[in-house]
Amino acid sequence: MTSVLRPALSLMVLMTLITGVAYPLVVTGVAQVAFPDQANGSLVRDAEGKVRGSALIAQDFVGDAWFHPRPSAGAFATVSSSASNLAPSNPALATRVIDDAHKLQVPGQGPVPLALLTTSGSGLDPHLPPEAIDYQLARVAAARNLPADKLRALVAAHTQRPLVGPPVVNVLTLNQALDQL
Repeated sequence: MTSVLRPALSLMVLMTLITGVAYPLVVTGVAQVAFPDQANGSLVRDAEGKVRGSALIAQDFVGDAWFHPRPSAGAFATVSSSASNLAPSNPALATRVIDDAHKLQVPGQGPVPLALLTTSGSGLDPHLPPEAIDYQLARVAAARNLPADKLRALVAAHTQRPLVGPPVVNVLTLNQALDQL
């Protein structure tokens, strides 16, 4: 029995050290060298260097002077990041979307963009399509007493065009730039 148990335990300890200690340390080291910003959370800092958030996680902005992100099923808490799990046929989802559409509707501006009414799969997506940002432009311009053209230029400067997929705007970085005006 000892002739079988000893090699098995030795192999288990060796594999635990390799897969549980050495491999994670190597991967972490490579990530820190090759991708330090991403490995440390893609943090967004203000002019003073203070961390304001992550470019990967949406934040709730309240008030007319800010561009608002899409709704969050988890109230923008990373602990409960997820979709609402409400099926399209669920009356609670329809009620929430209709209520949000009434709150966000701007007279004479057309229907509210779908991205401002629906949550993302994670509940924390920080990006919106430029059309959803443009829908909010008049409100933000009026609240900040800024010309709409100046805001449009700011939005254009913060519009990301990925290799695959439609253009998007990171709401956190846009609002941070807006705060610098």
